[in-house]
Amino acid sequence: MKSYLSLIPISAKVHRRQNRMTLLCIIFAVFLVTAVFSMAEMGVRMEQTRLMDKHDNLSLHDLAGSAMGQSLYLIAAVLFVLILTAGVLMISSSINTNVAQRTNFFGMMRCIGMSKRQIVRFVRLEALNWCKIAVPAGVVLGMVTTWGLCAALRLLVGGEFSHIPLFGISITGIAGGIAVGIVTVLIAARSPAKRAAKVSPAAAVSGNTESTGNVRNAVNTRVGRIETALGVHHAVSAKKNLILMTGSFALSIILFLCFSVLIDFIGYLMPQSSATSDINISSESSSRLIDSRLIGRFKGMEGVKQVYGRRSSFDVPAKINNGKIRSNKIDIISYDDFDLDCLTKDDVLKKGSDISKVYGNSNYVLATWDKDSPLKIGDKIQTGGEQLEIAGFLNYDPFNSDGTTNGKITIITSGDTYIRLTGVSDYSLVMIQTTNDATNKDVEAIRQAAGSGYTFSDRRSERTTGTYMAFVFCVYGFLAIIALVTVLNIINSISMSVSARIKQYGAMRAVGMDERQITKMIAAEALTYALSGCIVGCTAGLLLSKLLYDTLIAAHFSYAVWNVPVTLLLMILLFVFLAAFAAIYAPAKRIRNISVTETINEL
Repeated sequence: MKSYLSLIPISAKVHRRQNRMTLLCIIFAVFLVTAVFSMAEMGVRMEQTRLMDKHDNLSLHDLAGSAMGQSLYLIAAVLFVLILTAGVLMISSSINTNVAQRTNFFGMMRCIGMSKRQIVRFVRLEALNWCKIAVPAGVVLGMVTTWGLCAALRLLVGGEFSHIPLFGISITGIAGGIAVGIVTVLIAARSPAKRAAKVSPAAAVSGNTESTGNVRNAVNTRVGRIETALGVHHAVSAKKNLILMTGSFALSIILFLCFSVLIDFIGYLMPQSSATSDINISSESSSRLIDSRLIGRFKGMEGVKQVYGRRSSFDVPAKINNGKIRSNKIDIISYDDFDLDCLTKDDVLKKGSDISKVYGNSNYVLATWDKDSPLKIGDKIQTGGEQLEIAGFLNYDPFNSDGTTNGKITIITSGDTYIRLTGVSDYSLVMIQTTNDATNKDVEAIRQAAGSGYTFSDRRSERTTGTYMAFVFCVYGFLAIIALVTVLNIINSISMSVSARIKQYGAMRAVGMDERQITKMIAAEALTYALSGCIVGCTAGLLLSKLLYDTLIAAHFSYAVWNVPVTLLLMILLFVFLAAFAAIYAPAKRIRNISVTETINEL
């Protein structure tokens, strides 16, 4: 053997099973960064093609100034930082426990003359040795995933994604993936390397590096049984390991919360409504409305899925709360039953709204809303000699492009209520949803049935459902990967933590602790990590989630309001604790299958 560094590949083969999780963490970090930056670059190239079609002379300023270009790189930068941090914590935790398991090895190296500096170098180079396999694997996986996503967007979604590159090579994505793999490993190996170097030869050979300080107080058993108290003590006594495990749990929760903001962001960029129409037929003037009998004619035609209409009256004289609110004119829009049903289905009503009162011929209405709206539920509106009561609000104003009311009061009534108030039964706008197999011939037949004198708009190409679902699929795909790696990391970390204390568990069994108590002790340790990680992760995750929401959404959509995602938090907490319980099974079973003498003599 020419050098002590020749032991690195040998050590990698011997500890192949223990290194699996570390390799997976590196692959995960490289894969995510490569995929995120590659997709961002493909999106920018697509935007570049779109702008070139729109502007003959395309400048870098046009591309950088586009909303999509700015949003893509901002999102990629935020995700890069989060993935880098998560990777460092997970890999560092894995290496830390790996080092603790090999106390005897480092002790022997110290005894035969290896210096502390050489120990540090050995651990770092051993960590970098993993990059030879993990970094290329992560880059290839990231590029293949990018090609698959681009192909799905271009071939299945189409529309604005018809120009996205199919097999583009992203230098930014590849460079980012390689950089994050190497940097993550170097940062993660720093603390374990120092820890290995600090172990004295005598302590290392004995294998007793845990809690080497003087014990001044016994474990506190007042909060539970001895096995529970010992499990909690094991978790909190090793401060660095507690920080790493807590951080690993916390980062997973933070990533979940931040990725969920992206789903909301996509929803605001491409709002999805169950009442979105494929064909609009509108009147050209208020004097020529659309005959309400056309609705029945359209319903029986080929390619028609749903038909519904709206009536409208603008600047109608009105008095609100007997003149207490200064507004003497309102807009009135009627919704058919299908339109009203979609408001509930799409969850666009503010809390406390009772839409059931609005149906039929009633005196109840809905109103559009924003944060500057002076109205509240229960307010009375007098118009046309009748008094109406506000039964609820929409979260925003769907009749303005920016979602705000701009000080205008707009009420939504049922069709029957509108006819009673105005005496007008004909429609201002008729909307048609077509079936998936509707042909151009079917649409032309609808056009002919509508007759002349109306504005006919075929909006099938404007639908964004496919695009929205594609983006949501991507986000949930990343969440699934995060969930998988989180579970594997928790199971691996707790298993390796148990392995590092195998002699302690052997001694406890030798003095009378049974298998059930050992299992409870491991469970208490795992749940301590999970609880501390949940506290830190939920606190930091909610703060960062709100910051991202304000930056990406609230800054551009004034009607957007951030709310604590209670349901998502409960799902995350349930997932984390289920993962912690799953992590208990393997090490507990391992200890049960090892005899007391074998456990005590375990290296």
